[in-house]
Amino acid sequence: MCGLQAVSLAVMLSLAAWGQAPGPGRSTSAQAPTTPTPDRSVDSLTVSAGPDQRGLFTPAALRDYPHQTVTIFDHHTNASETYTGVLLMDLLAHLGVPHGKDLHGKALAEYVVATGSDGYKVVLALGEIDPEFHPGQVLVADSMDGKPLGPQTGPLRLIVSEDKRPARSVRNLVSIEIRSAD
Repeated sequence: MCGLQAVSLAVMLSLAAWGQAPGPGRSTSAQAPTTPTPDRSVDSLTVSAGPDQRGLFTPAALRDYPHQTVTIFDHHTNASETYTGVLLMDLLAHLGVPHGKDLHGKALAEYVVATGSDGYKVVLALGEIDPEFHPGQVLVADSMDGKPLGPQTGPLRLIVSEDKRPARSVRNLVSIEIRSAD
């Protein structure tokens, strides 16, 4: 699959996921049933890459991983915000997800569904997450401007640095699931 096809697939999947989660100005009456919304008090991230590839990450556990810092412009706050966190690919690699030179062929048909505690979902192609494949950084952030994330956005938040709008930055991140387009 060429890069353009992978991006097109990611956009189509993102649009499909966007229709599943209500948000400002979106109606829930015509939506398909969704899974129950996780409890907002959840303070851990479940990462699933397959039936035997599952991890549970708390903010304390993430401190053991190397951290990166990115600055994004948030149109909602009309300000630049600096986030620090762990590269999502580092967490996925911990579970055996192909990355770097091993990210090719069938693995390029895989994508990530990231879900917030309010049920908001976004999609990213696996190639968008790998720093050896794509110039942007995708972080599981645990702090903003040097302070832990507050209850409205954290304790964890997905940050996608190359997006022009922060629509794929998931607040109160509770789950990451690898799926395949096959």
